[in-house]
Amino acid sequence: MPRPSLGLVLPATTQGELAPTRGSTKGDTGGARGLAELCRRAEHAGADSLWAVDHLYWPHPIAEPMTTLAVAATMTTTPTLGTCVLQLPLRTPDAVAKQATALQLLSEGRFVLGLGVGSHEPEYRRAGADFSRRGRSMDEGLAALRRAWRMPDTAGRAETGDRAGDDYVQAPPSARVPLWFGGSSSAARRRAAAEGDGWVPLFLAPDEYREALEALRLESAHAGRARDAVEAAVVVFACVGDDAEAPRQGAAWLSQLYRLPPKAFHRHLVAGSPDACAASLQRYADAGARHIIVMVAASPAVEHFALLRAAFTGRPERSLAGVTA
Repeated sequence: MPRPSLGLVLPATTQGELAPTRGSTKGDTGGARGLAELCRRAEHAGADSLWAVDHLYWPHPIAEPMTTLAVAATMTTTPTLGTCVLQLPLRTPDAVAKQATALQLLSEGRFVLGLGVGSHEPEYRRAGADFSRRGRSMDEGLAALRRAWRMPDTAGRAETGDRAGDDYVQAPPSARVPLWFGGSSSAARRRAAAEGDGWVPLFLAPDEYREALEALRLESAHAGRARDAVEAAVVVFACVGDDAEAPRQGAAWLSQLYRLPPKAFHRHLVAGSPDACAASLQRYADAGARHIIVMVAASPAVEHFALLRAAFTGRPERSLAGVTA
């Protein structure tokens, strides 16, 4: 069985991620130069994919994912780039379709549009969106994405009844944008099984992931698709460090980010020495994950990822010294 790809969730901001430069004592605080360096370092560290998180409103500073990935597209050459995951019900689908096409062109075919509905009702209220109908909004948004990506044809004219507007299209077109769906709920999994190119859940232990993945495969078959039609991915929190201290430190880091008690993350956090973390990731691989996406619960993220990757792949750690944009 081939080794799963190992991806990295880019830090929400570059604050604290890079060494101070040009006489500064604070390091980079979010400029394009710092983000570019971060992406280059992540590629050099061996990340097979780079992912950007999404929140329109959040208690802490957080970067906009499509803008982040535009920088990543121009500063890297090999990693897959994706949103992990974009909350489509909070966006205008036609605008998302245009952004996704642009990123697919900028990245020369490396972009994946990861989509989800989110789980934070206050964010929906702040955005003026209806949290109670987020699933229906997602389905409506998916239909709108496909309409925006479709070139004018007879079916499109019949559906819209607007022959005069047929010369207004989203162009230039790109290669097809893969759609991956986040979420560990049964509804999210069924959506991925019926319509997705990939499934990328969070908050599942390896045994839970194995069971859910088998359910996904059955649901794919019931939808008339091949059992393995959907790429099997998973997001894993990780903190590399001392076996005794890393679990506490990682849980505290996640607690601050999500404003939840540290104990909420204990069963979902891979923590300890690089070898211990690698062994935990292998459990997800054994459960069927073909893409493991690591969200490092520590800083600097790329350095932690490099240690984990070396242990997981059995390859020497790559030195990051001197790697800049």
